[in-house]
Amino acid sequence: MPWIETVAYEDADTKLKALYDRVKGPDNNVDNIMMMHSLRPHSMEGHMAIYKYVLHHHNNTIDKWFLETLGVWVSALNECEYCIEHHFAGLKRLLNDDKKSAQIRVAIDTNNIEAAPLNDQQKIAMEYARQLTRDPGGLREEIIKKLRNAGYSDGEILEINQVSHISAMPTEPSLGLVVLPRVIFWVYHQIITMILMIGGIPKSGEALFQKL
Repeated sequence: MPWIETVAYEDADTKLKALYDRVKGPDNNVDNIMMMHSLRPHSMEGHMAIYKYVLHHHNNTIDKWFLETLGVWVSALNECEYCIEHHFAGLKRLLNDDKKSAQIRVAIDTNNIEAAPLNDQQKIAMEYARQLTRDPGGLREEIIKKLRNAGYSDGEILEINQVSHISAMPTEPSLGLVVLPRVIFWVYHQIITMILMIGGIPKSGEALFQKL
């Protein structure tokens, strides 16, 4: 239940209703994560765009089901049940293999990625997502080299990074803007994306991470 005011579908003005129509389910149901934007529809547009481009754009080269798997994993690390279910629904739909989906879910729920029916390359990506989420300040170039050696291109490493970021970003707004811890995660991931481009964390940056 949101802790701030939201606008129901039936009360939405023309512009907001048009946005709701793009994301609604049966009976005009709109997910909380989208309805939380209803007082500022322009931010909903931005959320919809970045979500689509990061997770479902045709130019991504990592399998879409695995990008959703990363979303489930990061959501689990952040203990966001709503987000876990949201990404898991996407994973099941895209993978179209209920047995494998269930096995992945059990591995994530038990924090045992080694038991997941994923290949070695994908497990390395899951470990990278774990570090992005839990210990971004501990990132070093070695893990990027490890991802490259596993067969990921730099563009695909960026895909993993971006999915980890967007999966952490919406965790608390759906519960009513208890957002400070997730704002910190959001800042972390924005900074880490830049770090990938410059090749390391300056000493001053390490100090900033420790303070956060």
